[in-house]
Amino acid sequence: MQAMILAAGVGTRLLPHTLIRPKPLFPILNQPLLLLTIKRLQRLGFDHIMVNCHYMRGQIVAAIGRISGVVVLEEETILGTGGGLRAAFKYMKDEPLLVTNGDIYHTVQLDEFYRHHVAEKAPVTLAMHNYTRFNSVTVKDGKITGFDNRDEYSQLAFTGIHMINPEILINIEPDSYSCIIDYYRKLLNDGVDISCYRAEDCFWTDMGTPDDYLNLHQGLLKNDIPCWLEVKTVRKPFCIDLKAKLPANVELANWVCIGDAHIEDGSHLERVVVWDDVHIPAGSRLVDVIASGQGDQ
Repeated sequence: MQAMILAAGVGTRLLPHTLIRPKPLFPILNQPLLLLTIKRLQRLGFDHIMVNCHYMRGQIVAAIGRISGVVVLEEETILGTGGGLRAAFKYMKDEPLLVTNGDIYHTVQLDEFYRHHVAEKAPVTLAMHNYTRFNSVTVKDGKITGFDNRDEYSQLAFTGIHMINPEILINIEPDSYSCIIDYYRKLLNDGVDISCYRAEDCFWTDMGTPDDYLNLHQGLLKNDIPCWLEVKTVRKPFCIDLKAKLPANVELANWVCIGDAHIEDGSHLERVVVWDDVHIPAGSRLVDVIASGQGDQ
């Protein structure tokens, strides 16, 4: 099976932390989300995985290294979700392609989703769920009917997970910017069916904002969100890297995640994620922040 992870975006809503690393490499319980996603896909049987990258792409290339079965596609200019998929077309096999955004954490049953797409025989299937914050896609009788009309009866949110028969991408202009949702609008106008897979009873979040990122950690460390099997066993509610330097009189409260960092005497940390290589001065009090080393907030 084959998959593609879209990882080229800039992540402006996560500034200034995205000045340190691209969003797909933000650590989840001290492990880069992108690498966890690759491991999860491989565990499910996806043996051919493509990853596109543009912003800080050198970090993504270095992080992936020579992982077997993974192809990295560097974009000199950002091509968008549709353009990125079109650029990867020559690397795709003649079989359904799972596409997933590189900034989401979820428990959608991807193997079940794959089987649903094959059974429906539509060229495109979108994984949808009821998520009030993002509900904007119209669904009727198991089909997507529109992406913008909020007045229709059934509104769902797109998870950023879709199945595509690769040949459907051939009409996207190569080497140019394209949004895949705009392309899906065109397909609907041309009478092409886009199937809906209801991803219910699962957890889903993107890392669109600092609050989203912190809330994900809170859920994982408070056992409100299931941990992927690929996440190493961690102590809860305090996840601390074995290389972290913590004196005995550092105070930790509620939940905390600390990478390979140096925390000095008398510091108080509460609902905080501290990245690798960060130095927290003596007597610091950090609450509800990402300590990335770049304008921590």
